[in-house]
Amino acid sequence: MRDPEPQLAKTVLMIRPVGFRSNPQTAESNQFQRDPGIVDPELEQRAAATQFQGLVDALRAAGIGVIVEPDLPDPETPDSIFPNNWVSFHSDGTVVIYPMMAPNRRAEIRPDVIERLGGERGYRVERVLDLSGHSAAGHYLEGTGSLVLDRPNRIAYAALSPRTSLEALADFSQRMEYEVLAFEALDRDGQEIYHTNVMMSLGEKFAVICDETITGAGQRQAVLLRLEETGHEVISIDRSQMRSFLGNCLQLEATDGSRVIAMSRQAEDALTPAQTTRLRRHGRIVSSPIHDIERSAGGSVRCMLAEVHLPERVSGEGLSA
Repeated sequence: MRDPEPQLAKTVLMIRPVGFRSNPQTAESNQFQRDPGIVDPELEQRAAATQFQGLVDALRAAGIGVIVEPDLPDPETPDSIFPNNWVSFHSDGTVVIYPMMAPNRRAEIRPDVIERLGGERGYRVERVLDLSGHSAAGHYLEGTGSLVLDRPNRIAYAALSPRTSLEALADFSQRMEYEVLAFEALDRDGQEIYHTNVMMSLGEKFAVICDETITGAGQRQAVLLRLEETGHEVISIDRSQMRSFLGNCLQLEATDGSRVIAMSRQAEDALTPAQTTRLRRHGRIVSSPIHDIERSAGGSVRCMLAEVHLPERVSGEGLSA
């Protein structure tokens, strides 16, 4: 059995967009993505770039390390602003690459970014576990969009959807030695919620969850019981708050050891006073307005952050392969 991982990252990877736009290849399965209508592509990209930088600045001001890598103009990758869907980093030096559903999202995978992390950026990459081959069989698992990880207890919560398949989940579970707790989560229209991380977020000692979406027989109780057993305070949100991306938040650790809960301004505005009080017991809320990104791409702050849990190289170690 592998050692427990720390839950919170001190540093995140973000990808600066160069060709952001609403992605037609993801619209059918993403009910959070809204048709922006006829929009000047340059204006759409400019708005996303401005909001991206605002989030970077807010996180850095809160004491969070932010590694920014620029997207590449070719091939077109309109959703590259969401790197957590193609990669996750782990404290034993493992990098996992995931199978994504939309063909143009598979082009987001950046070996050069991983190489720089294991090289000039000073992290230790021990192995790359590439699960992306599952996409050829129509089996998908979109990183920490599909997976909400309880890293210390090695539990992966997963809402099944066209983008989160049991076959790819089983492979991840076996090779990363994570227990999988899979369930069905539906929106008001009975459509499967496309990513687990829009309806659920897990911190060290709390969980924000839209548990009313979990409809499978006994599944809601099973999820809530597991959260209780692992010492998490459950903060339930409703479907309206979920639509405001309140479930798409992420707890991080600042350089001074304090806790930060990152979310969008829309998500913070959706909090009730009681929920705000409860969340603030677990960290300082840091929010930034990213309305255009949320509307056009159907994702929010957590989707934009790939936590860098890789160990740092000690002085004198050679560069990772």
